Parts: sequence; C-alpha cells; structure tokens
Amino acid sequence: MPEIAHTIASHGFKLAKFHKHDWFILALVGGTELVLYIMEPFHRFVSQDLMTDLKYPLKDPTVPFWAVPIICLLLPSLVVLGYYYYRRDVYDIHHAILGLLYSAMITGVITDAIKDAVGRPRPDFFWRCFPDGKPVFHPVTGNVICHGLKNVIKEGRKSFPSGHTSWSFAGLGFLSWYLAGKIKLFDRGGHVAKLCLVILPLLPASLVGISLVNDYWHHWEDIFVGALLGFIIGSICYLQFFPPPYDANGMN
Repeated sequence: MPEIAHTIASHGFKLAKFHKHDWFILALVGGTELVLYIMEPFHRFVSQDLMTDLKYPLKDPTVPFWAVPIICLLLPSLVVLGYYYYRRDVYDIHHAILGLLYSAMITGVITDAIKDAVGRPRPDFFWRCFPDGKPVFHPVTGNVICHGLKNVIKEGRKSFPSGHTSWSFAGLGFLSWYLAGKIKLFDRGGHVAKLCLVILPLLPASLVGISLVNDYWHHWEDIFVGALLGFIIGSICYLQFFPPPYDANGMN
C-alpha cells in the first residue's frame, strides 16, 4: 500500500494552526531581538592606556551584515526545502523551519543582550571614536570622549560576543544536526563521507568568525564565545523538534 503524502497543501494550514502558539512566541522573541539590537550598549570605561590596544584599522567587514541571514537561514532552508520535495513530509519542513527560526532568534536575543550588558570595545574602536586621529580624554577621570559618528561609535561598543559568528553557528549548526538525521550518520556503517557532509556546514561558519578577526571587528574571545553560543542554541532547538540522530527514530 503506497505511503500517504502529508503535503503543505493538504496538512500545512492545520499544522500551522496547531502550532500557532509556537509561531506567536517566535514573533515575540523576534520583537525582543529588535529592541535589544537598537538599544544603547553599556559605555565601558576606556582609558588612554587601553585605547592603545584598540587602534587597529577601521574597515568594512568581509562578510557584510546582510549576508548573515543568507548564511544562517536561507542556505539551511534550501536544504530543508529540497528534502521536502523528495519526501513530501509537511511535518518535517514545518518543524525544521520553525526550529531554524527559533535557533536564530534565541541566539540573537542572547547575543545582543550580552553585547548591550558588556559593552566591550572593538579592536578598531580608536578610529570609530576619533576619525580624525586626534584623541580626547576627560581631564579628571581619563575616560574617552568620542567625537565620531554616533552610530559608528555605538557599533564599536558591541564586540563581545560576535553576532555574525553566533548566528552562523546557530543556523549552520542546526543544519549539521538536520543532515546527521537525514543521512543516518550514526547507523554504524562507518561511512566517513557522511561525517564529512555533516561537518561541512561548520566550515563556512568558522570562516565567518575568522574573517571578523582578520577585519579587526572582533577579538578572538568574541569569536570563540559566539561560536559556542550559536552551536549550543542550534543544537537545543534541533533536539526540541527532532529526535537525536543517533536514536532509531531520528534516522528518518
């Protein structure tokens, strides 16, 4: 007897309605992320001695901000969509897209909350603060007095942790888990090619982080914590919607 396909047309609306609370909470999380992103970060005390370590060149990042959603959301979504056209399983595509969005939004909220609370200056903070190269410090406290563009200075106080890196590892880490389940990574067949395929999405995520160090937008600690944070959240969100890939029910 042929397997009955659960498609978007036949079961999509019913499934979305059943999970309406999850989608509503996702919207709230997204709104929270927007508020945290536009908030003014903590103004950490920056002395003249500390500023000597923050004189790296100010340049545009190799991976621009608009490219991050493409890396962490669009690429995994294309893989999920391709699997849907292969299996016609609306439950799989719904849970995968919802889990992926939760992974990105929760990671964004935690990342920006920490950024705003810590207010760590970026390695290029000097040139953000003093675009003319003429430093000014308070005569009594010795704290920095910036005279650069407000939005450039604000962005310069958001070094820790790296948002580019945390988002990349959240989305592509989720994709690694998803691939592990679909290709039956833990079937004890010993196929190294499967392992390589599962690890592959983590390579571009790592390169995003490395590029930010090379562009002097982040310290290496920002990248490490961002990668760890994103991968952990991505893993939790995957396991919330799917069985572990090493479980018999996770290998579908």
